[in-house]
Amino acid sequence: MAKKHYQSVVVLTGAGISAESGIRTFRASDGLWEDHHIEDVASPEGFARDPDRVHRFYNQRRDQLLSQSIEPNPAHFSLADFELKFSENFSRDFSRDLSRDLSKSYTLITQNIDDLHERAGSSSPLHMHGELLKIRCSQSGRIFECRDNTTPLSKCPCCGMSGNLRPHVVWFGEMPLYMNEIYQALNSCDLFIAIGTSGNVYPAAGFFETAKMAGAHTVELNLEPSINGSQFAEQHYGPASEVIPHYVKALLAG
Repeated sequence: MAKKHYQSVVVLTGAGISAESGIRTFRASDGLWEDHHIEDVASPEGFARDPDRVHRFYNQRRDQLLSQSIEPNPAHFSLADFELKFSENFSRDFSRDLSRDLSKSYTLITQNIDDLHERAGSSSPLHMHGELLKIRCSQSGRIFECRDNTTPLSKCPCCGMSGNLRPHVVWFGEMPLYMNEIYQALNSCDLFIAIGTSGNVYPAAGFFETAKMAGAHTVELNLEPSINGSQFAEQHYGPASEVIPHYVKALLAG
């Protein structure tokens, strides 16, 4: 581990961090997501063809996420603990140097649509691929909390019309969310950590390159090396619930 007093940390998490909580990882290689064809449930075209199927699919995912069997694991809690302690330390330093921008100290980006980071205590993660527990009006773009099942007949809270609600999830062919905030954080960070990512899905797969160009120390924490694993300055491999708490403890100590 590089020994340095980091001032701006960016963490990217992928499906691997939630796998140990019982949420199946997305596998593009076999063309299936939870035994469904990807193009049927994760594309605007699939939604246009069969909105009832898509609503049912995300209802099932939502029910699974809200079940008692799905809980944050030690990896989620470790990141939340790191955020808290890092922010506390940064606040003390900031009070002695008012020229530093506290708002850029820690950014958590996640490709996951679950809420396990929030449940573990992380504040305001950037869900670049949307959130399962939210629904969106396709006409106004307004976003609403959603914990109940929806159908094509569900009425939109803002316009009162049926057929306008869709999952607040980024599908293939759509632009990920928060890209301006993400690249601002990447271009100013001095430590970038990728956790549980495959390196297959862009633009997230290229985030480490942006951070590296900004001069950041890059770290991969994963079950196994990703496609780009060898290009990170530092790598640690094993189950997320073991590797991440160990790394975070060493990082805070250092």
